[in-house]
Amino acid sequence: MDFTNKRVLVTGGARGIGRAIARAFADRGARVAVGYRDNEAAAQETLRSLAGGGHVALGGDLADAGTARRVVESAVEALGGLDVLVNCAGIGVHHPLDAVDYEAWQAAWQRILAVNLVAPANTSYVAARHMMAHGGGRIVNVGSRGAFRGEPDQPAYGASKAGLHAMSQSLAQHLAPHGIGVGVVAPGFVETAMARSRLEGPGGDAIRAQSPLGRVARPEEVAHAVLFLASEEAFFSTGAIIDVNGASYLRG
Repeated sequence: MDFTNKRVLVTGGARGIGRAIARAFADRGARVAVGYRDNEAAAQETLRSLAGGGHVALGGDLADAGTARRVVESAVEALGGLDVLVNCAGIGVHHPLDAVDYEAWQAAWQRILAVNLVAPANTSYVAARHMMAHGGGRIVNVGSRGAFRGEPDQPAYGASKAGLHAMSQSLAQHLAPHGIGVGVVAPGFVETAMARSRLEGPGGDAIRAQSPLGRVARPEEVAHAVLFLASEEAFFSTGAIIDVNGASYLRG
């Protein structure tokens, strides 16, 4: 897949899955805007690791609607346009119903939905309006296996990702006539710094055993699925949700 001269914004691109996605696009000739919330050092480290030139880092908390708009518009300005938006930024907070008080429950729902669902809705709005006026583009959202199987210890996370999947398919139908494809990748556990404590803890073997492959995904494997959905060849797959979970959860 060739992305030479394509302009790509990856939110949450400073670390983990987002960093792998940014590298994958840059390796194939794209210029990349790396979105990050507040870890500028990690964002700069990602920039230094990208092949080619013309890349930029853009900071800000996307849960704020004004910031979400500014980040997308800044990417358009810095890159000279925008061909691909990848919404990778996301958070998860454990908040089992029987283990947190009502205030903590409310806070978890408000913050997780703001980051995982409303922020991608806002960035997608701004990006799609630009793409509609400039010949089309691609939006790829990073969802989760948890949207299908449930997340009993962090129900807001599962709900936010289910909402993200549904929003993506709604936008896929609406934006297809404008030449804009929208897709989702839905990983299970991925080998990232964020997941390291659980993967290296006493439950790590059980997590790896969820897949018949006996391991969790590598960030680069998620990035490969993102590249496919962002490619010109995949336009007829708009609306698709691609599972990247090593057959750890199979849905009908």
